Amino acid sequence: MRTWSSVPLPHVPGVPRPLRLLDTSTGQVRPTAPGETARMYVCGITPYDATHLGHAATYLAFDLVNRVWRDNGHDVFYVQNVTDIDEPLLERAERDQDDWIVLGLRETALFREDMEALRVLPPREFVGAVESIPEIVEVIAKLLAAGAAYRADDPEFPDIYFDHTATGRFGYESKYDEPTMARFFAERGGDPDRPGKRHPLDALLWRCARPGEPSWEAELGAGRPGWHIECSAIAVNRLGMAFDVQGGGSDLIFPHHEYSAAHAEALAGTHPFARHYVHAGMIGLDGEKMSKSRGNLVFVSRLRADGVDTSAIRLALFAGHYRTDRAWTDSLLTEAQERLARWREAVSRSAGPAAEDTVARLRDHLSDDLDTPAALAAVDAWVAEALRGNGTDPSAPGLVRTAADALLGVEL
Repeated sequence: MRTWSSVPLPHVPGVPRPLRLLDTSTGQVRPTAPGETARMYVCGITPYDATHLGHAATYLAFDLVNRVWRDNGHDVFYVQNVTDIDEPLLERAERDQDDWIVLGLRETALFREDMEALRVLPPREFVGAVESIPEIVEVIAKLLAAGAAYRADDPEFPDIYFDHTATGRFGYESKYDEPTMARFFAERGGDPDRPGKRHPLDALLWRCARPGEPSWEAELGAGRPGWHIECSAIAVNRLGMAFDVQGGGSDLIFPHHEYSAAHAEALAGTHPFARHYVHAGMIGLDGEKMSKSRGNLVFVSRLRADGVDTSAIRLALFAGHYRTDRAWTDSLLTEAQERLARWREAVSRSAGPAAEDTVARLRDHLSDDLDTPAALAAVDAWVAEALRGNGTDPSAPGLVRTAADALLGVEL
């Protein structure tokens, strides 16, 4: 699958800071410690609707991870999937009397356009579930052979399920108790009451072909993959085990990331799947989480069509910490637009206050679990002095412009 175009990433003078991130599995902010190449997997979209600001907030958070690592001199091997076959896509296509393939291609293309417009650095590999079916089938077959998977006791549709106890570590990533797991599993695409399963928390790996549904011929029998196994296969086959960051929205903590890790660890016989599990908070509108099911979405493409500068969108979302659930409001966007205008006015001046300390503080805050509110405040302080006419350093405006571009992805 084709990714999107990148933007130039300028070099920022000064001393980079190693990145520290909160790991969901330990509850601690810990250093990331990549080798020469930092490895990151971020779960992508199910392309049945346009990119909304909840998506944007997640991908912008991991764009910052990418940028801080690159500032530290790491090559970054970034992989992102597209779940281009799954129940929500099929249901939306049926509802709208659309072809599911056409719907998926159309919304994936729009997502690429939105990411490019938002200046999100692209993944090295952007991989669809459909194109990955052969490797997913291979992984499922190995799990069956290892006894970590089984066929449901159903002569008509002997779907393949994962034994969630296979690794003996299930629950380590989310740390949820079983009642919480059961509730989220039922709410987020699981099938706890499916007859023929050994346990309600066992997750679908391979759905046998049903009349009227898309399916693929395979050694497992005709069918299509479950949700979680695609990310296990795509990530491990490109990044290996114990890669640096597994990322996504906080609604993926369970079941998606718990099962993705369990599938991979059962297959490899090693632990962990990822060294950091990192999750972005939810974006709300009118007091509720922004989601397709609620129909309360603010689309990036609509903001773009209305002429909103995407650097203002970045600043609006960076005004809150990436891990916090927060609201999108008209006033938030207005404040971001005003901030962007002030920053651009300040860097357009021929001189300003010396900016080396500002850039150092910007790096300090971003390296500290992506503390964007503090990072923006550091730039604000320099901008305020520059707009007062203080400072005579002719290189300062250019340095601030470069740092905002490279580290925040904000074009001034």
